[in-house]
Amino acid sequence: MNARVNDEPAAISLTEQAYAVLRDRLVMLEIKPGEPINEDRLRTELGVGRTPIREALKRLEQERLVVAFPRRGTFATDVNISDLSHISEVRRTLEPLAASAAAERSTAEDRAALAELRSQLETAARPGDNTALLRTDVGVHRAIYGCVHNPFLEDTLISYDNLATRIWCVFLPRLSGMAGHVDEHVPLLTAIIEGDAKKASELASQHVIGFERAIRALI
Repeated sequence: MNARVNDEPAAISLTEQAYAVLRDRLVMLEIKPGEPINEDRLRTELGVGRTPIREALKRLEQERLVVAFPRRGTFATDVNISDLSHISEVRRTLEPLAASAAAERSTAEDRAALAELRSQLETAARPGDNTALLRTDVGVHRAIYGCVHNPFLEDTLISYDNLATRIWCVFLPRLSGMAGHVDEHVPLLTAIIEGDAKKASELASQHVIGFERAIRALI
């Protein structure tokens, strides 16, 4: 009995590890849309057993990042540009809510971390690589979501940001102004750090609307 209890945290940790790696590869389209998920290769690469991979894939299926077919296997979901309006509709509601809540609820520790992140954004050289910029964008969003201190809302926000990021990735080679999109986070982070919920909400709304406009301009 003791052995089973002691093994549980390790199993959870391995599942989370597998989930995080797979999620980010799917989000950044390192695993291409429609590509089969090779469980054996993943087990070898990540050094985990069958169960953590299977549990991670179940979670990713709920998040619409993979789809499983009986007797065929599991595949990365397609990126459907027709989903843009639906994803944006949700994000236009939730992103301002999250920014406002982060401004109201963030702890002193949260604000110190956001201030450090803001400093990095202000001083870092902007790489010409849109993929690196997009990773920065994702990281800032997740940092803000963590300051909401609502795990249900945080999971939902991450899920829809992941879906939006996959659409970004499709258009990355043709996108211009990605550095400016990332720089929009500086005033947003400032509003959250200063506890200005109204301004944070307005800036988050503008950021999401700007994303949708940038994509629609390329469709």
